[in-house]
Amino acid sequence: MNIKHSKYKNTGILFELLVRQVTADTLNGGDSPALSIIQKYFVKSELSKEYRLYEVLNKNTSLTEGKATMILQTLLQNSKKLSRSILRREKYNLINEIKKHYNLESFFRTKLPHYKTYAAFYTLTEIENTEALVDTNQIVNNKVTLLEHLSSSNIKEERVEAEVLRDFQSYDKDTRMLTYKILMEKFNGKYTNLHDSQKEVLRQYINSVDSTPVLREFYNTEVEKIKAQLNELNNEVKDKAVQIKINEVVSLIQELDKTSNVTSENIVNILQYIELVEELRVEHA
Repeated sequence: MNIKHSKYKNTGILFELLVRQVTADTLNGGDSPALSIIQKYFVKSELSKEYRLYEVLNKNTSLTEGKATMILQTLLQNSKKLSRSILRREKYNLINEIKKHYNLESFFRTKLPHYKTYAAFYTLTEIENTEALVDTNQIVNNKVTLLEHLSSSNIKEERVEAEVLRDFQSYDKDTRMLTYKILMEKFNGKYTNLHDSQKEVLRQYINSVDSTPVLREFYNTEVEKIKAQLNELNNEVKDKAVQIKINEVVSLIQELDKTSNVTSENIVNILQYIELVEELRVEHA
């Protein structure tokens, strides 16, 4: 027999889609039900334990053949320690929760960069946890897929990060930092809503493939635009103390040179500068 893959039951895919939905909801300026769903189902749960297996798989590449084999064996062994009955119940409840807030067809339509890897791992964990006799070719093919992922050469760390950013989600440190900072700023009330220009900056960053010259050029253009706006506002401000502060901010905003990559910290800074411009416009209109 063959084990059929189900994206509705694949913990790695479910988590990635929820993270992507949080980002999309945030860009649209509204609260994100997906964030609450993640907190409810992926904290201190059997799902959270299973997700950590996918996370280890996702984070490990460029390994030697021996180490790749060892990690895969360990992950499969750990999957057998999870409660299958609890996992089935949590996944059933999770899908029902997602269905309350999102159209399932649209929710699962997104193409994920690691879909094939996650599908192979799901299939192998199901095989490990069944007593049925499974087709040998299916076992071998899925193991080959995972070992190729674990031992594939990483051209550049930034390329891996960008591949994920392009699809609105990743579990790499940079993306987590960006999403966390944006959400915390938003939910802490610093931004009642993201301005259109802030949304555009985020879209450009998330949709960019690697820190390409195009992204860097966009960033530098935004820097020049913000500096010009602050200088213009400085001419309208009468308060000398405020003028001095504006000049200090302008001096701090620097373009990136041709060898620099655009980081999440750069993006967060740009968002803050845009917010400053908007606040000054309101105060001195």
